[in-house]
Amino acid sequence: MLSHQTQLYVQVPSTCLPIVYSPEYNITFMGLEKLHPFDAGKWGKVIHFLKEEQFITDEMIVPAREASEEDLLVVHTKRYLNRLKWSLVVATITEIPPLIFLPNFLVQRKVLRPLRTQTGGTIMAGKLAMDRGWAINVGGGFHHCSSDKGGGFCAYADITLAIKFLFERVDGVSRATIIDLDAHQGNGHERDFLDDRRVYIMDVYNRYIYPGDGFAKRAIKRKVELDWGTEDTEYLQKVELHCEGALNEIRPDIIVYNAGTDVLDGDPLGGLAISPQGIVKRDEIVFRAARRRGIPILMVTSGGYQKKTARIIADSILNLHRQRLIGGEVLDGAGTSMVTPLIY
Repeated sequence: MLSHQTQLYVQVPSTCLPIVYSPEYNITFMGLEKLHPFDAGKWGKVIHFLKEEQFITDEMIVPAREASEEDLLVVHTKRYLNRLKWSLVVATITEIPPLIFLPNFLVQRKVLRPLRTQTGGTIMAGKLAMDRGWAINVGGGFHHCSSDKGGGFCAYADITLAIKFLFERVDGVSRATIIDLDAHQGNGHERDFLDDRRVYIMDVYNRYIYPGDGFAKRAIKRKVELDWGTEDTEYLQKVELHCEGALNEIRPDIIVYNAGTDVLDGDPLGGLAISPQGIVKRDEIVFRAARRRGIPILMVTSGGYQKKTARIIADSILNLHRQRLIGGEVLDGAGTSMVTPLIY
């Protein structure tokens, strides 16, 4: 199979940390972004807090590039991408009804381009994780989108794309594990990898909320369904138990960690009751499990519907650095992959 030429697998200077971001991530247009509970500027706020703490500078960030149509077609159908040219379809997927009334060129520029840039960021971070042992895309995690259907603010299947790119282009990557800890079931990547034995999916979610996709659940190898109001102690015990169990069951070549912060107590959509400290500890548990085994890990930030989630994400990244789970060094056993030529 021939791989198209892509601008997403680029050489990154060693002076950069494997943290991917672009100001283009943030969605701001006539206040319409405020009609969805999602904080459409949270990604920029995370970077602001990391700069404030002197953890990072602009020169150390890997600038995300927008995924092209050819990049998206690695997973998405042409028919699905054409449907995004209708403002009604985008309004339904993003759950922002007034988008129906906007010309599609504006919807493309102000809503879909930021999401395509975040998607490009996840794909880029996949290669960076293999090269450096870890990577964080400050955006992404659109886990409700599959190859032919979007929903829940997710228009592009960035997790599926990142994994498919790695399978096609990076030598030695033949198994992936998705650890999805967003409060919602990750039905998009589950539908995409339903019959793919190379991908192991662990999903921990509130059993009572969107999307309740019974068909997609068949793809989950390690399913942990939570009740309303689950708190730190029970949650962290289950995360650690099943994270260790999943990685002991099958050793992957890459872990994709969907680190949604909508598990936070008070989140209007998540329905769980995890503290800020609990989220920081959760991320530490996942990174420690990966680090101990020398498995490269890619983290995406996914859902989180309160203004304070940006601060929590930043605090978690700072804690990972303090714990020496991320930094300038490459994990043992990681970073040895060779990227095959972009055109065979």
